[in-house]
Amino acid sequence: MAGHTSGFSVSGYGPRRGGVWQRLSARDSVVRRLDWPLLLCALALSGIGALLVWSATRNRTELNQGDPYYFLLRHLLNTGIGITLMIATIWLGHRTLRGAVPVLYGISIVLILLVLTPLGATINGAHAWIVVGGGFSLQPSEFVKITIILGMAMLLAARVDAGDQEHPDHRTVAKALGLAVLPMLIVMRMPDLGSVMVMVVIVLGVLMASGAPNRWILGLIGGGVAGAVLVAALGLLDQYQINRFAAFANPSLDPTGAGYNTNQARIAIGSGGLLGTGLFKGSQTTGQFVPEQQTDFVFTVAGEELGFVGGALILVLLGVVLWRACGIARDTTELYGTIVATGIVAWFAFQSFENIGMTLGIMPVAGLPLPFVSYGGSSMFAVWVAIGLLQSIRVQRPISA
Repeated sequence: MAGHTSGFSVSGYGPRRGGVWQRLSARDSVVRRLDWPLLLCALALSGIGALLVWSATRNRTELNQGDPYYFLLRHLLNTGIGITLMIATIWLGHRTLRGAVPVLYGISIVLILLVLTPLGATINGAHAWIVVGGGFSLQPSEFVKITIILGMAMLLAARVDAGDQEHPDHRTVAKALGLAVLPMLIVMRMPDLGSVMVMVVIVLGVLMASGAPNRWILGLIGGGVAGAVLVAALGLLDQYQINRFAAFANPSLDPTGAGYNTNQARIAIGSGGLLGTGLFKGSQTTGQFVPEQQTDFVFTVAGEELGFVGGALILVLLGVVLWRACGIARDTTELYGTIVATGIVAWFAFQSFENIGMTLGIMPVAGLPLPFVSYGGSSMFAVWVAIGLLQSIRVQRPISA
């Protein structure tokens, strides 16, 4: 395939003459064409996350099996595996993965269906995990986000990139929505409302990037609002989800129950001030007052121990990741690449806003990790694969573009 990336040369598979430095510094070298600000900011976020996870878990003997380095080492291992997956994604290329979408989609459907079998496990009220043994578990819904992006992009861009039409027609949009709805319904059945919220935002972002008719986007927004009202009216939410929304609407309603997490999170962040109490010196963190602090509420560690400056640094790094991803979406010469990059932007932006927002009390608790920062293998693997897709889109862009 023209433009396929393999090894260190964008232009083909054959070996290149010259020394290693000449190959790496060549104009068409993959290493030179990588988006380094994007990569370095993602690495910085994962590094900061390692410190925050370590601080949140080093004293939690009921979780770390008596080893204060337990979660730190696993977080670093997850990051290493994620980076390896990123490299593999760049090597394969987003165009190769475009042809593998049917297989990837089928695997994703099988995995989320397995969650509904006895192999599935319930964590924090969500039956969204598969226990694989050795203390490891898998959350398939994290990978469904990627397959929805790739699958919808494949359908929406096929005839446009072939030059047959300028924008996706109504039939194509309907097929793309059908592809996304099936896994979303299964994930909703778990229930994993937080992941479904992210998927809905991804779908909207993908449709807007594809140039789909506005009536589809407006219709989906209206249908989403109506669907949320219907779900609440029919009592389809689990009690723990209802309690979370009630606590969001009225934090003083159940301060020792559903509202406990958000109240403690605000206390932790508020106590950090401008510069924070210092790493490993936060009273809320050391006292283990914030539940799930290494995963969903990891930003509270930054707010308490690194203060406003540390929290702002995380926001800036996330902002640079989104900015560079938007640039990749804008500069690519194919609609498929634009849609994939935009879907990733929508995913990262909404999930970051929801995670940080729930720690500040401006969003309901939805059980979503902070990209690159929170502890968790599935989420870490998925976001680094997404970085690999972004880098592949940039690398395979024609040099003259």
